[in-house]
Amino acid sequence: MKELSMRAALREAMTEEMISDPSIFLMGEEIAEYNGAYKVTEGMLDQFGPERVIDTPISELGFAALGVGASSNGTRPIIEFMTFNFAVLALDPIINAAAKMLAMSGGQFSCPIVFRGPSGSAGQLGAQHSQTFENWLANVPGLKVISPSNPADAKGLLKSAIRDNDPVIFMESELMYGDMGLVPEGEYIIPIGKADIKREGSDVTLISYNKMMKVAHDAADALAESGISAEVIDLRTIRPLDIDTIVDSVKKTNRCVVIDESWPFGGISSEVSYQLQRRAFDYLDAPVLRVNGADASMHYAPNLVENYLPSVHRVVQAVKSVTYG
Repeated sequence: MKELSMRAALREAMTEEMISDPSIFLMGEEIAEYNGAYKVTEGMLDQFGPERVIDTPISELGFAALGVGASSNGTRPIIEFMTFNFAVLALDPIINAAAKMLAMSGGQFSCPIVFRGPSGSAGQLGAQHSQTFENWLANVPGLKVISPSNPADAKGLLKSAIRDNDPVIFMESELMYGDMGLVPEGEYIIPIGKADIKREGSDVTLISYNKMMKVAHDAADALAESGISAEVIDLRTIRPLDIDTIVDSVKKTNRCVVIDESWPFGGISSEVSYQLQRRAFDYLDAPVLRVNGADASMHYAPNLVENYLPSVHRVVQAVKSVTYG
């Protein structure tokens, strides 16, 4: 094992895959000469040259569409968005072309492309730069959606995403690029569609993904001080959702709280709650509760940012309400 930052783990995954497969290229804003807005692609221009690490104009619609076309013609593009907030401009080629390519061509054209970049709040960035889009894109048949929480998972899942023949949305966090973690040495991949039990427990299941996993872990620590044993599940992949791991955990703990940064209406937490009442209703000793971001636009003021996001306190209160009634 070796210790790497999240950005270094992502870079290592892309570098290894680009060395082994010359059809892979990387394209996005400031990724080449500037080494990436978050330095994820640092040094890759020098290693692979401007034909495979390509700076683009500030035109998400344009370079996303170019990547979709290239992926249907024998290449495997990795498209970096500086933030998925900007990728809203590229939803047409992502949803109406990439996601539908295989079905609309009767299986004649696949679309092996990865769209990656940060999603969600990154502090005081205001309403237009703090949105979480996992649930938007997971709603679309034909797309796979991944949202890792640590460097090891990020590397293994990104390698799987690059090798996948379907379009994959790979959603990171600006606040986690500097996070350090142990990463296996040598070749390894993590299968898409498999959640991970990060902490065993017996009294309640906490479910989350991406940077909200930090809230889940801290809440589990706080609950342990009160004698409550929390099992913590990292979804890792949003679509396809590993509902079997979730159901098996809830059959053991009989209670569940889902922590989801996105707006509460129609979010990932809503889908998890529905699946649990459908598949594990008889095992639940209390309703499934959700701890979401506020049902409002994010504001700039630090106190409003704090109040907007899920917190350890809110998770602990939710757990105590399902355990103590």
